[in-house]
Amino acid sequence: MKILVVGGGGREHAIVRKLKENPRVETIYCAPGNGGISADAVCVPIKAPDLEGMAQFARQEGIDFAVVTPDDPLVLGMVDALNAQGIATFGPNRAAARIEGSKVFAKDLMKKYGIPTADYQVFSDPGEALDYIRAQGRYPAVIKADGLALGKGVLIAQSEQEAADALHTIMEEKAFGASGNRVVVEEFLTGPEVSLLCFCDGRTIVPMVPAMDHKRALDGDQGLNTGGMGVVAPNLCYTPQVAEACMEQILKPTVAAMQAEGCPFTGCLFFGLMITPQGPKVIEYNCRFGDPETQAVLPLLESDLLEIMLAVWDRRLDQVPVRFSRRHAACVVMASGGYPQHYETGKQIFGLDAQGQRPDAVIYHAGTRREGDSFYTAGGRVLGVTCLGGSPEEALANAYRAVGEVSFEGAHYRRDIGARNRRP
Repeated sequence: MKILVVGGGGREHAIVRKLKENPRVETIYCAPGNGGISADAVCVPIKAPDLEGMAQFARQEGIDFAVVTPDDPLVLGMVDALNAQGIATFGPNRAAARIEGSKVFAKDLMKKYGIPTADYQVFSDPGEALDYIRAQGRYPAVIKADGLALGKGVLIAQSEQEAADALHTIMEEKAFGASGNRVVVEEFLTGPEVSLLCFCDGRTIVPMVPAMDHKRALDGDQGLNTGGMGVVAPNLCYTPQVAEACMEQILKPTVAAMQAEGCPFTGCLFFGLMITPQGPKVIEYNCRFGDPETQAVLPLLESDLLEIMLAVWDRRLDQVPVRFSRRHAACVVMASGGYPQHYETGKQIFGLDAQGQRPDAVIYHAGTRREGDSFYTAGGRVLGVTCLGGSPEEALANAYRAVGEVSFEGAHYRRDIGARNRRP
């Protein structure tokens, strides 16, 4: 089989390496890929949101199966474009991808079908939004741009002035473009967060191992929000009792709601959950594998990823085994100094072999380029260093030991990944 993976980060590297395990796979193409991915797949210089270019390449190359993972191409309709060329694809179509592409669609869906989430109101006028926040008088207040915003469209206001500034940034300065034409203002929830990736074929939903992401740039959950500085799995806050409640109150109802709305979801449905004192609630949906959650969850998958993805395409997910190891995984992200703001690239990476790997860890490349047998930084998040262990402590110790053997100028990583992963 010839496989095409759309995207070029650490998440895509994890997916490529897992797909390679299937003996039916002859060639994997990754578009656009990166330096580290080039050791495991043929990288193709097509930008992920280029629907026409990607569909044309897939048709000309005789691709048997495509996997679309980034949010932009999914929301734009990449799956529809590939399907129109007769190419079987893992991922939601444009209609279903609205569950991430529009916060308003997602919140209204949850309200209509009684899925637990934070109270909210939708506004297209900044003055009316501020009047509502002022009348509520509850801080922090959460303000979300309706559309995609590179993961940066959620602002948490601690005061009326901060709320006014946030609304000005999103709705008047258009910091996120048309994504800020509407905002969702919602209550601030408290409790441990859980990232839950699920395989879904429109009818059946199968959860993967729950994960704990770390979004802030600095130790102690300080600093700016990032795309994710590390992740551990399983998340110990996600007890069997919580899992059962989520399945009955959130997972199954979401699948049924999307069916009822005429846009059944197929692909990987990501639930950002908060375990509040009132029970689990949905913070957000993503229409794809999370990054860097995938880099900790997929190494624990014992079943064949390609066979699961093909079953999702054929709407027979209930007929294939989906088994995960009972071990623990930890992924520590090594980022460029200054990320998520200004940072320099082109720094040589030391401590990797000619394939960009190490014997004591799996190195997922997020932002690298390759020159011969050497690798250089080419992004904000550079590497995801992942290790397994028989306990959370062992997995983390293994990951940090490996991180200590890898270096590049200005390298930055958090030293407290997984520190708050405790059973309730």
